[in-house]
Amino acid sequence: MTVDLPHPITGQLFGSPVPPGTGWPEDPAAPGTPVARTAAGVRRLAATPDLAELDARVSVCSACPRLVRWREDVARDKRASFADQPYWGRPIAGWGAADPRVLVVGLAPAANGGNRTGRVFTGDSSGDWLFASLHRVGLATQPTSVHAGDGQRLVGARMVATVRCAPPANKPTPDERDACAPWINREVGLLAPGLRAVVALGAYGWDGALRALAGAGLEVPRPKPRFGHGVEVPIGHVTLIGCYHPSQHNTFTGRLTPAMLDDVLGRARALAG
Repeated sequence: MTVDLPHPITGQLFGSPVPPGTGWPEDPAAPGTPVARTAAGVRRLAATPDLAELDARVSVCSACPRLVRWREDVARDKRASFADQPYWGRPIAGWGAADPRVLVVGLAPAANGGNRTGRVFTGDSSGDWLFASLHRVGLATQPTSVHAGDGQRLVGARMVATVRCAPPANKPTPDERDACAPWINREVGLLAPGLRAVVALGAYGWDGALRALAGAGLEVPRPKPRFGHGVEVPIGHVTLIGCYHPSQHNTFTGRLTPAMLDDVLGRARALAG
């Protein structure tokens, strides 16, 4: 099935030029991009050998009704502080280098962060911490990222979310996680030959990274390695590294400090050579 409807919030036609001033990323979808409307559709459409086509198909997925409703409701009603800004209101594809040696895996887009900007970790407080650290260790060209047109670039690195739509209360259901899994599994499979380090943010990112690496054909240890900050697990030619998520809960309480985040991301950069 192809894209045949405009953007649910803005009326923007998929694949048409990005409106000036939105700060959104270039739309990866085209009028002919097929849409996954069920979990089976995700499994079928994720089986593409082309990363750009995968990004396009991710960006128009509508397989999980609860997530579709939530992301669009947030994009329509908006947080008061962003009331004058357009919201992306769609699934978020991975972004960064097309042939990364470092991959950062998170949980899902923030309702008023990535769901607004169209780029995971951009425009929210977690991203403020993450980009500052990526810049300090040499994996990003700028210390901040507020919108997709701000010039930020990742250096030899890429970011993905385990679940591609913003979920209510940041908690996707197991069925939603499983329905979305083929997207990250395929993305990691396409990137795996060049990857050397995967940084998993939080226990959810850890589980998603392990599942995706196994789905890409790498031999994951059994029993499943336990998440911990700074824990390293060799998986074939890739090293998985655990990192506390830079959420406000962790950063406000001091559970995660800038030095701790720098240590993990610096280690990933070292492993990447």
